Amino acid sequence: MQRRTFLQGLVAAGALGSLPLGTVQALTQTSSVSVESLPKLEGDLTLYLGRGEGGLYENVLKAIEKRNPKLNLKVRRGGSAALANTIVAETKAGVKRADLFWAVDTGSIGVVTDAGAAKPLPNDITAQLKDGFQYPSWSPVTGRVRTLPYNTQRVSPEQIPDSVMALADSDLKIGWAPAYSSFQSFVTAMRILEGEKATKTWLKGINRNAKKYAGELGVVMGVERGEVDIGFANHYYTLRLKSGKPDANVALAYTNNDAGCLVNASGIVALSEGSLPVNFIRYLLSQEVQSYLAREAYEIPLVQGVEQPQGLASLSALSPPDMDLRKLADLRPTLNMMREVGVL
Repeated sequence: MQRRTFLQGLVAAGALGSLPLGTVQALTQTSSVSVESLPKLEGDLTLYLGRGEGGLYENVLKAIEKRNPKLNLKVRRGGSAALANTIVAETKAGVKRADLFWAVDTGSIGVVTDAGAAKPLPNDITAQLKDGFQYPSWSPVTGRVRTLPYNTQRVSPEQIPDSVMALADSDLKIGWAPAYSSFQSFVTAMRILEGEKATKTWLKGINRNAKKYAGELGVVMGVERGEVDIGFANHYYTLRLKSGKPDANVALAYTNNDAGCLVNASGIVALSEGSLPVNFIRYLLSQEVQSYLAREAYEIPLVQGVEQPQGLASLSALSPPDMDLRKLADLRPTLNMMREVGVL
């Protein structure tokens, strides 16, 4: 019997949807790194997994396990921030329970790396990542960019300022989700880049003319329904909405060189020495996994040579701010500020 390939394993796990295998292979032929060239994973491995992407990360893990029957993968699931704090506590106590930490945000990664828990990664891993996403102690997996989804029937592109700070003085009706973690990371980036005084003034200005939503998918849906003119959200919520409703009255706008176009990332950290954790990271950066997450989760692949989701401006066309994403771990001053101005 012919051995099933990793791509077939992804299909069997539901990770590649209902696309024919030939189509899936065509999507991954531009990459120089395939799981077919990676070493087998053998032995015990414990992964702390931050919740994210509605089970899509779980599909990736199932496919990796199918390809590597001698891998004994144990997974502890929870919120990324909570797991990061657990890792720090375990490190201080001299207890090692996790070999890897896969987080949905870089703030949680920063908590772990700042505690000295991360192990350095080999150069071949960092070399395959796109410029601006190469770090010695952790590896980004996929990215997401902050965007301004706007209602195409109510707003023209010319009405949208290219500075996120200018929106505080705009007459546009704005949708936001201030209790949502991605929004709080965005405000943290603004606080770092613009200063606390400017950020506090901005929050007050937006709050005067904003409608609150529970999450950023709700923001995008509110924009599309015409409840608001424009909103703040990660890019993939708009792409997911439009994938099911191609004629939706919503499009994406981007600001320039400020927190409004911040590119954040999910990432993974090796917490123990040896080749097994590092080789597991190589699987997450393989072309097959990167292509799957780009197509199904609409996340931005951060490995060179993998196509990004359609409907999104290329990273080379965007002007995100230059900042160390790990600094987004400094969330407490942001939350205090948001409570002070009555946003939370």
